[in-house]
Amino acid sequence: MSRRGGRPPFNTRVGFQNKNTEEGKSGVPNAILKQARASGHLNLSNRSLNSVPQSVWNINIDVPPEAQNVSLDNKEDRWWEQTDLVKLILASNKLEQLSDEIKQLPALTVLDVHDNKLVSLPSSIGELLNLQRLNISHNCLTELPRELFGLPDLLFLHMQHNKITALHDDLGNLSHLENLDVSNNQLSELPDSLGSLHKLKSFNASDNQLVSLTSYIGNLKGIRMLELNNNKLTALPIEIGYMTSLEQLHIKFNKITALPPFTKCKNLKELHAGNNCISELGEELLESITSLNVLDVRDNKLSCIPEGIVQITTLSRLNIANNNVSSLPFKLGNLASLRALVLDGNPLRSIRRDIINRGTMELMKYLRSRIEESPEDTPDSGGPSASDPSSVLGRSVAVTGKTLDYSNQKSATIPVSVWEPARESGVTAVNFSKNTLTQIPENLILLHKTVIDVNLSSNKIQSLPVEMQMMVNITRLDLGNNGLSDIPAEFETMTGMRELVISYNRFTKLPGVVFSWTKLEIILANDNQVNSIDVASLKLLSHLSTLDLQNNSIGEVPPELGNVTSLRSLQLAGNCFRNPRPAILNKGTVALLAYLRDRIPT
Repeated sequence: MSRRGGRPPFNTRVGFQNKNTEEGKSGVPNAILKQARASGHLNLSNRSLNSVPQSVWNINIDVPPEAQNVSLDNKEDRWWEQTDLVKLILASNKLEQLSDEIKQLPALTVLDVHDNKLVSLPSSIGELLNLQRLNISHNCLTELPRELFGLPDLLFLHMQHNKITALHDDLGNLSHLENLDVSNNQLSELPDSLGSLHKLKSFNASDNQLVSLTSYIGNLKGIRMLELNNNKLTALPIEIGYMTSLEQLHIKFNKITALPPFTKCKNLKELHAGNNCISELGEELLESITSLNVLDVRDNKLSCIPEGIVQITTLSRLNIANNNVSSLPFKLGNLASLRALVLDGNPLRSIRRDIINRGTMELMKYLRSRIEESPEDTPDSGGPSASDPSSVLGRSVAVTGKTLDYSNQKSATIPVSVWEPARESGVTAVNFSKNTLTQIPENLILLHKTVIDVNLSSNKIQSLPVEMQMMVNITRLDLGNNGLSDIPAEFETMTGMRELVISYNRFTKLPGVVFSWTKLEIILANDNQVNSIDVASLKLLSHLSTLDLQNNSIGEVPPELGNVTSLRSLQLAGNCFRNPRPAILNKGTVALLAYLRDRIPT
């Protein structure tokens, strides 16, 4: 009978006895090895191993104990059909080296040896030609074997928290690599060949000693997440603005004096540049980041915020804490999407401290009130009011293009006269924010065929009518700052929903219907009473990139949340849990998710 992998036929009783004795000494139960032969997966993490048992290296070639009783009727122990090992986890042990015999596991696609005491890797690791994921982080490595960079299918390489001083120029041979983490090492430079990793999506080189970046970094057209925190960078190469897929850039705790324009980074959503030496935000820079959601420039040397910042109409978070800013442009108050504006530690003279302390919404309201009206904007007291939609002028103002805007009127009702012009115009956006509505206007349903964006924030609405289920084309729904505690299950018809805002309400959990919106990308649910995180349901939202649960009542963060890898922004501050600690939260989303994953029980 032939055996897969070239293992010898079982023909001696002595051979079996020797192997069984060896396994007994190794401390790895036969039952675990038996299961590994059936599944192809072997997890030996956290077993205080000083060395890897020989039975592990020989698992593909040794004859298993169950072969002692050969019977074709024994379907449970069909040992001759065993699967070659494809996943080996040796994490959290006391290993100082790996045997050269690792080459006897050529089918491996996953090798995890993080959190050991490894000082070197065998050159034979280069013979694992099927390897896709390699985690060698949290060891004592000072260099890597050149053979490692010849692995043709490697997608995931984590080597953070070692003592590596240089990366071999052959790094560029890993042409399929998608995720690379070299953080917390002793790197002073990155090789030019880094620019050859065209499929790289995530790169973390934080906590090293980098003083400059290779200009070839601009060739990384597929990268979405770039982390360079806590290095010695004084500038960024202009080529960094050529990274067309870049979504998040983290460059905190460096010595950068100026930011280059991100000319071709049209997808850039988050720029974290705190704790540097930046003295100004140039107009060319601001013009290149108009799609930004988050801008963090805290702890720099800014003396003013230019009015050009209002070009970033998508900005939802702006942190300029601990700079030298003495005033703000009043037009900043017109950024309707801005949810968080952090100003602490600035010598602001034009805004009273009590206004700042009232929070972002009140501060924005104050800034808007200070915008000087131009003569043509001042209504003639003798003519029809522009704020009265019942007038001809008012209707033209309320319905502009594809937008029905009757916001900030302090009104308890929406005038009947606006609905017909809105329906005739085929409006796609409705804004009834900052009124005193206690219920959803019934006539809103008349627009169900065209409306995709509905803003009902800052009203007094306590429930939603099930009839809204007819609005199946909605992609963005803003219900912030109301009195809501649930969303009807009937809203599952809104299958195109991409952004939901339910901040400042009375939710004790995320509404169940949310998890039926499989295209959802953004959930802002801060400042509610949410007390738990339903990870199993969150995993259903494969496109979820932003989740804000700040200032709720969450008592425990499940480690499994770390497996929701689609998240690019996870905000959990202001809850009552003790772990993760604030220091972990402040490291950012990627570090937080990694922290949680490391604590998933194995």
